[in-house]
Amino acid sequence: MNPRTVQRDRVHLLTDLPNIGKVSASDLRLIGIDTPHALVGLCPYAMYDQLCAVTGTHHDPCVIDVFISITRFMAGEDPQPWWAYTAERKAANRRPTPAT
Repeated sequence: MNPRTVQRDRVHLLTDLPNIGKVSASDLRLIGIDTPHALVGLCPYAMYDQLCAVTGTHHDPCVIDVFISITRFMAGEDPQPWWAYTAERKAANRRPTPAT
């Protein structure tokens, strides 16, 4: 969902989250996340690593930015576009783990 249109009190489905559409919701389900509340307390980098492992694919690192956006939103921050977190991910100098 577009972050500008997200209404916190109406977030019930994964696709109600900022930056999450059908494909991203499907990716979240692959790693065992079925509801927005299930994101509370999760590490976006660990989520990314798990997604890569489950799919056997090295996903674009921007997926981490999306995961940061939704975990932060569920922690109470205002909804932001995923690219608002790109600089943070790059500054963390964390290289995604290739899937094996």
